[in-house]
Amino acid sequence: MNADFSTTLLNWYKEYGRDLPWRQTHDPYAIWLSEIILQQTQVKQGWDYWTRFMHRWPTVEALASATEDEVLREWQGLGYYSRARNLHFAAKQIVAMGHFPDTLEDIKKLKGVGDYTAAAIASFAFGIPAAVVDGNVYRVLARHFGIDTPINTTEGKKVFAALAQELLPASAATYNQAIMDFGAIQCTPASPNCMFCPLVESCVAFRSGTVAELPVKLKTLKVTERHLAYVYIRCNGQTAIHRRGPGDIWQGLWEPWLVESPTQIPHDTVILRKNVKHVLTHRVLYADFYLLEVDERPKLPADYIWIKESELDDYAKPRLIEKLLSSLLPSDN
Repeated sequence: MNADFSTTLLNWYKEYGRDLPWRQTHDPYAIWLSEIILQQTQVKQGWDYWTRFMHRWPTVEALASATEDEVLREWQGLGYYSRARNLHFAAKQIVAMGHFPDTLEDIKKLKGVGDYTAAAIASFAFGIPAAVVDGNVYRVLARHFGIDTPINTTEGKKVFAALAQELLPASAATYNQAIMDFGAIQCTPASPNCMFCPLVESCVAFRSGTVAELPVKLKTLKVTERHLAYVYIRCNGQTAIHRRGPGDIWQGLWEPWLVESPTQIPHDTVILRKNVKHVLTHRVLYADFYLLEVDERPKLPADYIWIKESELDDYAKPRLIEKLLSSLLPSDN
C-alpha cells in the first residue's frame, strides 16, 4: 500500500512536477538559499529573490562577506526578516567550518535551519534518505490517510514525521519534491482537484467527506492590534531615520521618526496617510503617516541619523514603511 502511494506520486511528478532552477543543481548553497527564501514565501515571488541573491552572492563565501545591511536590503519585501539575519549568520558559520555541512545532524546546527529545511537540503544536495514534512506534506498525508491528529502538537509532529519517513522510497530527493509539488498543485488547501487525483480511490478524506477539515491545526495564536505614527522630516533635502533594535518587529530595518504618542506630533505636520493597515503573523498594524517640512533639524533621540532623501533606497525598510513613503511628493529642493 505504501509502495503504491509513493510510486503514484513519483509518476505524477514526472508529468506535472515544477521545473525550478534550484532543482537543476546539487549545490548545497543554492538549495539552502532556496529553502530559506521559500520558508514563508510562495515560489512565484521567491524565485526572483533567489535569482538576485545567486547573482549578487554566487557562493556562500560571498554571502558571508556581505554586510547585514546589504543582505537585509536585498531581502526587502519578503518579510519575516529574521530569515535574512539567520541566513547571513549561517553563511558565516559555514565559512568557519570550511565546507557546507553534509550530514543531517550538522545541517541542523545552522542558524535558522529546522527539521524540514535540514531534510530538504540533506536529500536534495547529498542524497540522504530524510523525509521532508512541510505544510504541503502535512496536508497530503492527513487527507490521504485520514489523520486528524493536530499538526501543530508534539504528538502530531511525531506521527507525521514517522509516517513520512516510512513512506520514503529509495529515490528520496525526487519523492520529497514530488509530495511537496503534489500538495502545492493537486492537493491544495482550498478546492483540491479531487476528481482528477491519481490517489482518489485510496484517499480516506475523499471517501469520508472530510477533505476540507484536514489537516487539523489547533488555533493557538492570539492576534493583537498595534497603532503606529510616523513623521517624515524633510529638511533641506535630508531626512531622519533610525534602525530598529532587537526584541521587536523589523529588527535591523530602518524607519522614519516613530512618534510614541500623539502629543509628540508637531503642529505644523501634514497628514499624508491615516490608518494604513498592515497584517503580520501575530498582529495587525495600523499606521498614520505625517510630513514635516522644516529649515532646521528638530531635536530627535540619539539613535536617529540624517541622510539625503535620495539615499533612502540604500536602506532596508519594512514593506509598511515602503508603502507609506510611496505617498510622499517629490521635494522642491
